[in-house]
Amino acid sequence: MDSSSHKHYHVHGFDSRKHLDDFFSDKSDMVFGEDALIFPIENLTNIFTRGHIKGDVLIDLSPGSFIHHLYAANEFFQHIIVLKVSDRCILELKRWLDTRTGAFDWGHATKLHVGIKGNSDQLQEKEEKLRSTIPHVVKCDLDKENLTDPMVLPPADCIISVWLLDVICKDEDDYRRYLRKFSRMLKPGGHLILIGCLGYSQYIIGKEKFHAFTYDEGFVRKALVGEGFVIDYCKVKKRTAVSDLVDYKDLICLAAHKEK
Repeated sequence: MDSSSHKHYHVHGFDSRKHLDDFFSDKSDMVFGEDALIFPIENLTNIFTRGHIKGDVLIDLSPGSFIHHLYAANEFFQHIIVLKVSDRCILELKRWLDTRTGAFDWGHATKLHVGIKGNSDQLQEKEEKLRSTIPHVVKCDLDKENLTDPMVLPPADCIISVWLLDVICKDEDDYRRYLRKFSRMLKPGGHLILIGCLGYSQYIIGKEKFHAFTYDEGFVRKALVGEGFVIDYCKVKKRTAVSDLVDYKDLICLAAHKEK
């Protein structure tokens, strides 16, 4: 497939609200509920409730403005620092953090966390807890060695990266290079959690086609081990969504820790 004309998320940006509406909403014609909402929620809940991954600082490095994956983490960390490459995505996320009019409604995702029978008070409490755990949304530059230069972040106990490496990496070397950057941001023994898509080459936001990096499970396992990580958890799931907006084949979630 000729992807030379495809845009790149971290270079060109995309319509963050359109991204949320098409891939994460509760609209009747939104077909990604199982893959984009339930898969991250179930796997991250499973990982964190084991009790091994916790601490003071968690850093989130994910594209767009989605936050549903962080509900599972906020019970185990004092602070969640969210890094974004796009001003548009930052503004969209801050609408939700500041409970502004017109913010994206994550109520359907909140229900998945507290259980479908959770009452409105429980849902509000869950959302307020997550908001209070995110003190900063920081713009970053992925090309820099220190992504937040000139700001220096404290070493993290854990980094979560959901679909970011899929949409910013050009090739295998790029993927390994970003893993090294993530590793330098972690404390010794710190944890890295990755969620991505296998057999992926493009996605569509609005009328624009964007590049995605194609890799398989064997590659990401070797890349993590090669960069000094020990894999503690891996789950692969076949795609269920029927849509021309993306062409991935499977979903993958991995948790690993950095060797001391």
